[in-house]
Amino acid sequence: MLQAIGLTSTPRRDLPPLVDDLTFEARPGCVTALLGEPGSGKTTALRLMLELEPGRGITYFRGRPLHRIPHPGREVGVLLGDVPGHPSRTVRGQLRMLCAAAGVPASRADTLMEVVGIAGLRDQRLGSLSAGMDRRLGLAAALLADPCTLLLDEPAAGLQPRERAWLHALLRGHASLGGAVLFTTSDAKEAARSADRVVSIASGRLVADQEAADFARTRLRPRVAVRTPHAARLADVLGREARAAHRPVEIVEESGSRLSVYGSNCAEVGEAAFRHGVLVHQLADETGDAGAPVPPVPQARTGVGGAVRNEARVEVTAPVRAGAGTAAGPDGSAAPPDPRTDPRPTPTPTSGPAPTPAPGPASGPGLRAESASPAGSWPALAPEAQLRSADAVRPAHARSEPPLSVVRRVGGPLRPLRYELRRVFGTATPFLTAALVVAVSALTALVLARAGHTPRDRVLAAWPDLVPLPPAALGAGLLGALAYGEEYRYPALAADRGTVPRRLGLLTAKLGVCAALALVLGALAVTADAAALGLVFGRAPLGSPAEWIAPAASWAGLLVGCAWAGVLGSAVFRSASAGLAAVLAVPVLVVPLLRKVLEGPSAYPAAGFASRLRGLASSPLPAQADPYVLGALRVAAQPVGAALVLWLMVLLCAYGFTGLRGRVRW
Repeated sequence: MLQAIGLTSTPRRDLPPLVDDLTFEARPGCVTALLGEPGSGKTTALRLMLELEPGRGITYFRGRPLHRIPHPGREVGVLLGDVPGHPSRTVRGQLRMLCAAAGVPASRADTLMEVVGIAGLRDQRLGSLSAGMDRRLGLAAALLADPCTLLLDEPAAGLQPRERAWLHALLRGHASLGGAVLFTTSDAKEAARSADRVVSIASGRLVADQEAADFARTRLRPRVAVRTPHAARLADVLGREARAAHRPVEIVEESGSRLSVYGSNCAEVGEAAFRHGVLVHQLADETGDAGAPVPPVPQARTGVGGAVRNEARVEVTAPVRAGAGTAAGPDGSAAPPDPRTDPRPTPTPTSGPAPTPAPGPASGPGLRAESASPAGSWPALAPEAQLRSADAVRPAHARSEPPLSVVRRVGGPLRPLRYELRRVFGTATPFLTAALVVAVSALTALVLARAGHTPRDRVLAAWPDLVPLPPAALGAGLLGALAYGEEYRYPALAADRGTVPRRLGLLTAKLGVCAALALVLGALAVTADAAALGLVFGRAPLGSPAEWIAPAASWAGLLVGCAWAGVLGSAVFRSASAGLAAVLAVPVLVVPLLRKVLEGPSAYPAAGFASRLRGLASSPLPAQADPYVLGALRVAAQPVGAALVLWLMVLLCAYGFTGLRGRVRW
């Protein structure tokens, strides 16, 4: 049960809020449509439910608000806008990354790719997907964690009728197994024929909350409902007379004995039937729309080796809206479901090694496909996908004995780390950054060595005096700034941040991975610089280092500090560019301010600090540790080091206030 109570967005200047005191519910086992014109506040309402927008009101998901659910991705499947992912990431890599975020096995990605019909696109880049395949990937991402509730924003926007039929068939299959589905649309016909309940809003306020049949009868355009045993003949007669009279008349065959005639009235239809001797059992003026029949889908048959051929047979039966998707019988009453065309998937036994499908696929209302191409344009479910479709979309609470590959959870403290590793190495960004940093660093080191006025340590670091940071530190800061880009940019990942421990675990994983990347990047840069200098100038610019521990520690601290500043900056300001600006703020703003505060001699020297510190230790430290303690103090006392420590503390406190604080409530 999804219950939205008093949702109200933040008021705008001299304008009413986009959503104003919106209250409704989406029941389990039903498909609910949130209907409204563009700009009526549908998307804002979904974002308020997911706590992605500041405002008032609260939404309960099976009795709990989202911020009280430890793992929201397992309770709510989200599709808002584009698919959450980097355009250069592959389809399979994207779903595996989301599996790690949701805490489900990586094999779940392969199962869902087959269910939604994109198994043939597993190696395609996200940026190259068509609109239909993008929607399929979005549905797979929403279903990965086996959620009970689905929240979808305009899932059928820009799709063809047969594509919409496939999508709504999958949604109905999820609802028929006990899940709650809420999708937004601006098409009243789509809401009437695809939903069980329609919630209409205008200017952010609730207009009506009706059953789909009541909505179709009271809110849509008028029609003439005809029931006759000669429906095809009467449709032909009405069409010929309309063309002869140049009148716009639309005729929809809803079943074998029912017609819906738009643009006419009972008198004209009755007179035409009388003139041509067509027997009529029912003739009535109504208001509603069951939608046009779905056109046949081009056939596609999968051959040897996965080759796709343009052959497949699809049987189409135009559905009649009868409350919750039941077909009308000959006498006008709801007929029992036909196992050949019933949209509700039959539960399959799950105790065996593999789920066994019930006779007949369950691909949607009035649509049956015998085979489909996984790479085609929205074909129906392929036979191998039908083996898993019932269990793949079935919510966990509706299963008596769930399949191992569907509901098994992968938890533990390493789950955020697995997600972060898949996120980082799922694209070529770290490799391209490392290559660019190494090239620029080696070239800069050669220029500094040729000039001959730069200390050896700065030559190896490729750090000129006029540049705020060396290339390796800038690269580490860039990788850190990109760490939180996807979580705040894409709502499906933002909703899965979950409770405070979940967010702290994710932050810890990001800090650890970015620190390791920064150290590797620094080691590569120094190695490349030393190799370039030795190759061009010999050993003269390098010399023999008298002390290398303090410079190495200083270098590692600088790189890790820049990476962490980028991570925390992007987490606080929710932008990768702001995270990079937080890195550059250290040498440009923080270091000069710190120098102004600390410049001048100290009144009391700190001589003998290492020995006094050794005396305070519970176990006496050896005297040989004094050089290391003094070296660490010298590193921390440097303006850049002190500025980095101070800036990281400020950013960490800011993250605590912005990222860990409770969301705005009543």
